[in-house]
Amino acid sequence: MATKITTPTFTDALATLAGKQFDVSAAKDGSGGGKKAYQIRKYGVAAEIAAAADGTTLVLKRPGWLLGGEIARLVDKGYQKFLKTPKLEIPASADHLRAIHEFSEELKKAAGAENLYNEALGTTSDRYVYDRVKGRE
Repeated sequence: MATKITTPTFTDALATLAGKQFDVSAAKDGSGGGKKAYQIRKYGVAAEIAAAADGTTLVLKRPGWLLGGEIARLVDKGYQKFLKTPKLEIPASADHLRAIHEFSEELKKAAGAENLYNEALGTTSDRYVYDRVKGRE
């Protein structure tokens, strides 16, 4: 007999995250797109989540390093990964990548999200920018 997989509700996910020493607080106004959004933080990494229409967890802003009070996006430029906000861009260290990966895995487990093979191997970037392919057809 197949085992039934249950997806935790948003309130269950918030309780699980708070129980695992995540800092959970209301997100800044306007970031939830009309929904009550929460910012969760741990290891210097943050993400924003909200309740989906079906009661599950919806990730509004993917996990990223907190840089200058903003969640930085991970940009891969081929030779180096960078943490980028609208105001700052710094090279990502191995410690940054390790923290983002661990945070992402814990968030997925608490929210009952799918764990994809390529994401389980390491940190995936939000954007890939390879300057060596500019002008190629």
